[in-house]
Amino acid sequence: MSAFSEAALEKKLSELSNSQQSVQTLSLWLIHHRKHSRTIVSVWINELKKAPLSRKLTFLYLANDVIQNSKKKGPEFTQDFAPVIVEAFKHVNRDGEEGCKKQLGRVLSIWQERAVYENILLDQLSQTAELIRALQELENAASGDSVLRQRISSLPAEVHDTSLLHSITDKESGERLSRLVEDACMLLADYSGRLAAEIDDRRQLTRTLTVFLQSQKDGLTQNEQKLEVHGSELAVSHEAVAKEYKRKLARVTQVRKELRSRLNNLP
Repeated sequence: MSAFSEAALEKKLSELSNSQQSVQTLSLWLIHHRKHSRTIVSVWINELKKAPLSRKLTFLYLANDVIQNSKKKGPEFTQDFAPVIVEAFKHVNRDGEEGCKKQLGRVLSIWQERAVYENILLDQLSQTAELIRALQELENAASGDSVLRQRISSLPAEVHDTSLLHSITDKESGERLSRLVEDACMLLADYSGRLAAEIDDRRQLTRTLTVFLQSQKDGLTQNEQKLEVHGSELAVSHEAVAKEYKRKLARVTQVRKELRSRLNNLP
């Protein structure tokens, strides 16, 4: 076995590939030098953050192999990886693609089955993954769909104002407006449904945040209160938006109803 140094470790990590042989070879070298476990973990987390997206998951495979195969020789790696492993999961889960996140879930399942870490730490890893997934989904939420909101705000006044129906004096113009009203109804009904689903997602996120924050150290109590308030404010804000679009849908629906009645009475 070659001698240990930070420079040697950095070089080996830069050459690490996703093959099982590469991971196991470096894992054996690290376990052989386990008396340097703190330095190894420190270099590992720093190099993980600097690694290209395509290689980040490999670093976690390496950590998994080291943690599991070093247990018989001592608890050094299990203990020294514990303070940074949640941060590492957050980093890889945040930047990784969907396939990467599934592999993270697989690693976590193995650790749960084999009781590699205490339940408190494993719960933090699970909650972290769930929070990141929920936050990423909300990036594409209905309330942020500026294109659709612009379409709705650009709808002609006739589709949501029954007082303008008196301008319909012939069947052709009435049918033209009828098509516009039908399209507006479908558009607003779909958007209202998306907003309602988003409210549920944000409420679930608030609950998840609460559970996650309660599992943290006592020193995070102040941050917990701030995040809970922020989550509640988000839910209230989006409820107001949803109600507004429900009102618009109701007005358009009323126009459709009265327009149909007017069309039936036209010659």
